[in-house]
Amino acid sequence: MEPRPPSWKILLAFAIIYFVWGSTFLAIRVGVHEVPPFLLAALRFFAAGLALYGWMRLKGTPAPSRREWAGAFFLGTLIFVIDYGCVFWAEQRVPSGIAAVVLATIPVFITLLEITFLRTQRLTVRLCLALIVGICGVAVLVNHSFSLGEVPINRPGAIALLVAAFTWSVATILTRRLPLPASKPMSAAAQMLTGGVQLFVLTALSGEFAGFRVQAVSWNAWFALLYLIIAGSIVGFTAYVWLLHYESPTKVGTYAYVNPVVAVILGYFLGGEAVGLRTLLGTLLVLVSVITITTTPKAVTGIHEKDAEAGAELNPAEAD
Repeated sequence: MEPRPPSWKILLAFAIIYFVWGSTFLAIRVGVHEVPPFLLAALRFFAAGLALYGWMRLKGTPAPSRREWAGAFFLGTLIFVIDYGCVFWAEQRVPSGIAAVVLATIPVFITLLEITFLRTQRLTVRLCLALIVGICGVAVLVNHSFSLGEVPINRPGAIALLVAAFTWSVATILTRRLPLPASKPMSAAAQMLTGGVQLFVLTALSGEFAGFRVQAVSWNAWFALLYLIIAGSIVGFTAYVWLLHYESPTKVGTYAYVNPVVAVILGYFLGGEAVGLRTLLGTLLVLVSVITITTTPKAVTGIHEKDAEAGAELNPAEAD
């Protein structure tokens, strides 16, 4: 049996997925102020996917088969084109802290899918209350008539973030049903590569190349992109996969509670984003809902127990 690594390594890995992933929301917002959103996303994920793919091949990991590439392509469409495409586009309009809080509702959407479509989870009183609290939290954040003194959230941006959270949830559940490489790093690399290529196509179709001037981009935006590629995608993902070997998915998944808090704090202190009563109340309601849902034991119906496990851990390629 492989010996457990020193505690400081475990703590360092948790710190990376807590704080680095939490900080990526602000990095995205900095980047999309100067680089078109789909192009920024394409550069991030293609570069990270290519680097990870090359590293795994050098280590001797087999290349994906044709069926595995097809599965990776489909997930790449859901996760990187639709999900992250919406996130990068929305962060032109919505504060990074709010974006992180809305995306924290992913366990809410996963649970709703498990209850209504997969029927792998029973609706208990505890889950019902948690779902209501989460929905109320989102309503507080996006409702223009309940601003509590803050500037109303851009409605198209808020809708795009909800689409992103829902798409991520669907991809999380479908991951167990699609043919993918056995190696999680290779699977993530294939998904990022295919998603990055599709994002470049989307960039061209949306006309972003036409108005983009490399020389007009500041060092701040280039640094944000490098941070997203190296720290957010490569280092963060490596820490995530490594932790899963030594800690339970439930413990590793606690980053979902911490990331929004980190994003709101960084957005306030470094990004100049307003944090008022509405943001604090909405964040609190969403986090209470997510913590309640993710700590509720699975009330599996017994029909598709394997599907019920899909919500227990996120697809590694999805992590920020």
